[in-house]
Amino acid sequence: MIKSISSLVIALLLCLSCKQTPSEVISLNDTGVPLEMATYRRSQVADVTYQLGFAIPEKKEDPITAIFDLELTIKDLTHPLYLDFKEASNALQSLVVNDKQTAIVHNKEHLIIPVEALKLGKNHIDIKFYAGELSLNRNDDYLYTLLVPDRARTVFPCFDQPDIKATYTLEISVPKEWKVLCGAPLASKNELEDFTVYQFEPSDKMSTYLFSFVAGQFEDVTSQDTKREMNMLYRETNEEKITASTDRIFELHQLSLDFLEAYTQVDFPFKKFDFATIPGFQYGGMEHTGAIQYRESSLFLDNSATRSQELSRAKLIAHETAHMWFGNLVTMEWFNDVWMKEVFANFMADKIVNPVFTDINHDLQFLTSHYPRAYSVDRTKGTNPIRQDLDNLKNAGSLYGSIIYNKAPIMMRQLELALGETKFKDGIGEYIATYANGNADWNGLVEILDTKTDLDLKQWSDVWVNSAGRPVFSGAIAYDNNNTIQQFTLSQKAEDGSDHLWPQSFDISLVYKDSITTIPVVSNKKQIEISQAVGAPEPLYVLYNSNGYGYGVFPVSEVSKTPTIQDEVARAHAYLNTYENTLNGTIVNTVAFKNLIEGIKTESNELILRMITGQASSLYWNSFTEEERIANQPDLETTIYKRLKQSESKNIKKTLFNTYRSVAHSEEGIATLYRIWNKEETIDNLVLNKDNYTSLAQRLALYGHPDAEVILTKAKSVLTNPDKIQRFEFLEPALDSDPTVRIAYFESFKDATNREKENWVQTACSFIHHPLRQKENGNSVALSLELLEEVQETGDIFFPLGWLNSTIGQYTSPKAYTLVNTYIATHPDLDPNLMRKLLQATDNLNRRHHKR
Repeated sequence: MIKSISSLVIALLLCLSCKQTPSEVISLNDTGVPLEMATYRRSQVADVTYQLGFAIPEKKEDPITAIFDLELTIKDLTHPLYLDFKEASNALQSLVVNDKQTAIVHNKEHLIIPVEALKLGKNHIDIKFYAGELSLNRNDDYLYTLLVPDRARTVFPCFDQPDIKATYTLEISVPKEWKVLCGAPLASKNELEDFTVYQFEPSDKMSTYLFSFVAGQFEDVTSQDTKREMNMLYRETNEEKITASTDRIFELHQLSLDFLEAYTQVDFPFKKFDFATIPGFQYGGMEHTGAIQYRESSLFLDNSATRSQELSRAKLIAHETAHMWFGNLVTMEWFNDVWMKEVFANFMADKIVNPVFTDINHDLQFLTSHYPRAYSVDRTKGTNPIRQDLDNLKNAGSLYGSIIYNKAPIMMRQLELALGETKFKDGIGEYIATYANGNADWNGLVEILDTKTDLDLKQWSDVWVNSAGRPVFSGAIAYDNNNTIQQFTLSQKAEDGSDHLWPQSFDISLVYKDSITTIPVVSNKKQIEISQAVGAPEPLYVLYNSNGYGYGVFPVSEVSKTPTIQDEVARAHAYLNTYENTLNGTIVNTVAFKNLIEGIKTESNELILRMITGQASSLYWNSFTEEERIANQPDLETTIYKRLKQSESKNIKKTLFNTYRSVAHSEEGIATLYRIWNKEETIDNLVLNKDNYTSLAQRLALYGHPDAEVILTKAKSVLTNPDKIQRFEFLEPALDSDPTVRIAYFESFKDATNREKENWVQTACSFIHHPLRQKENGNSVALSLELLEEVQETGDIFFPLGWLNSTIGQYTSPKAYTLVNTYIATHPDLDPNLMRKLLQATDNLNRRHHKR
């Protein structure tokens, strides 16, 4: 049993003199968790249990003392036992193996237990150490662990690989007023004079990346009207948001549980189901078993929230809940298959929200949420397959991105179409039942689904899963003398010039004055004949992929007709396809922009309007020259403002306002934004909350309002939430009117401790490197590239791409283009996955200066 926390500090001091000089140091080839080592360890150990104790001091600057008891069965002693620990060697204070004091050998991020100290069968290892802090996310009055994909080893020694599942028993001492949440039920709570000791029961089996705890000054609430009891920790102080959101948050979790239990035919598989909301959390959410973590602002909404925001919250909750089955119960063997847990979470989330939001067109929602993000990567030189190679877990963070989160669900929907919904669902149920509480890879799922179809799934997945890129389609129609279709052929080729072929199903629609003829198509060859169209009269135009199921770049018949297309999915795809053709150079950007302006004038669907306003903003900032921006800005600004003054729903008004705020940097636009911020001008049905006004004040400072300093001072004075005040103060130097202050602030990010609040850092960088501020930045562009490898080393999984997008990714100048290419040429050994992130982030820059 784990020793008492109260004696931990004394025990650590007594053991400072216990270290011995090893007779032989075993050399390793690499840091991190190499695949070869992980494969051997999986066969070497079994029955792993961790007992962990942490003593959290009152001051953030003080170290966290910790103790660690490891029990395991060893089946092979060909090699020593390697425990992963990415921390300084002097953090390890003592090591006892099978009740014998043992010399500490710490080399290349591994604590090496010699063979002579071990035995076949049961072994017991005790370690006293200082907890590593890279992933403890310490703040003055709260902290939380975030250990995906290989960050458990930065906190405590462990087998940091997904296929060695273990149980965890946590005992943690925290300052007296703090609360603690972890992935196991509370066993006891002992209040001492200045500290409280929480002892938790043994957890369910889980991989190291799913172990977690949250501790700090949080409020807590327990669900009242759900079948399963749930507890939530939160720091939100806005009573309107708390009242409007709390019951709904619990309800959405219960709805997600109900759906997944019915779909998988497996009851919720763990002891508890709680969650915590955290200010400035790095991700939308993280699926820690029994203790999910969320970004607080994503869950707590008020009455100003749009339907899209409500839908996004529901999808986020459904996504993290789906992980309890897909990822936590059945876990990938190695992180090259991390996409499997993410694709199922996203795919199931789409299914879960359908019956909850009956007023939303869910085919449209699927299209607008997944396709633009998938294309944003797949169109670039840095694209990657859904399933990627991984030789060392330390590089796993760079595997994450829009391909696994957004292209993979598109692939899975095509697979469901090919198998049929019933067979697909049966296969998924069999997959869960077969691998429950264990690990699986993609091939294991393919073997199960292969029995339920005549489709050659191996060949099918070779292109969809194991290959990068997307197809480009072309159509050719021949007419006879009576203007009827004589022949209609559809061809596809890989955009990257390879010979890949993406088998897929979608519709083609022939549009006539008073009717539409829709033809289902299965494109499974380089060229197919659309025989159903033969004999049909000549249409006004052709809508390719009119149901939005197909993936790739399709021909465009009539750009100007897009706003008049009645079917919402067909209209959305027409806009999306026009945008992709524009980036590929087949449509002039100003033509596409004018079409988007016409759409903004009339579009009544919030999902489509949000997509096309985003496209218009992107073309404006990333595709236009400064001269083109000057020429087109008045039309864009005026169009949006005029519609804002019309009678519209609050959802449409909020979407329009968000776009107006992002582009209204003219003298007149700034004056209008100021009047709205100062509440001198109100717009009917535009509901803005306190956070919106804060953001608007920051935007006015970014645009160089002459009273920016006064505006920011007033905006900060009305904040009451300490977390929001801290965030505001963090961003202030990035908005300073003096460019030397902004540049110096960016240079301060060379210190990794200043990059700990990654979400805040990205926002600050987006201000500093905004297109309106780029002429003043000088060498700071080069610095963003110089820090890239360090950012990957110290940052969480999404931070490297976020760093790139908010810095060099905003530039379109020839100087920036030269800097990027020089960096690439002088870094031939850059991690390939990180190089891909760089190419993804600079795709707009590359397109501006290099015709592909």
